[in-house]
Amino acid sequence: MSTAMGRIMKQVSEGTAKYYWYPGDKKEWIRAAVAVGVGLASFGLLMFFTRNVLVATVVGTSVTAVGAGLNFGRRDARALAGFPDRGKRAARRAIAGHTGKAVWRAFAHGLGGAAAAVLILNLPQGGIIADWVLPVVPAVAGALAHQAGMMYEQLNASASTPGPASAKPKPALTK
Repeated sequence: MSTAMGRIMKQVSEGTAKYYWYPGDKKEWIRAAVAVGVGLASFGLLMFFTRNVLVATVVGTSVTAVGAGLNFGRRDARALAGFPDRGKRAARRAIAGHTGKAVWRAFAHGLGGAAAAVLILNLPQGGIIADWVLPVVPAVAGALAHQAGMMYEQLNASASTPGPASAKPKPALTK
């Protein structure tokens, strides 16, 4: 099974199994559901405590964007680390496949930021802050989280340096 498709198997009877295929990995769908769930929970809590729909919506969409940004950043960093040598034809096809998936992730991330901005703009409050600053907060938070996710994934990777850095140092001359 490829990593581009997931599978759910349900046993219908003793000799029959029904398979449901879905795009992506189950782990990534769970992370997306957690991001949406935490965003909804933060919206609900803030709405309960502050009774301000603008603040609750901005914080809820920002928390969801941060969760999605971290997830997308980690996935993009793993895809970048897995690029093979670009000189071969098969490697160029693999790079095109990784690039296509990255485009879809970027489209989903941008669509989420735009949807959050439209949602915030259509709330009853108005003013310079509510109309111009707060709609971009979820998109900026998601973009920063995307970069943080990429950096986090790179911190886990070990790097070896061939050449002079791996050579033993020469002993210092003493008198």
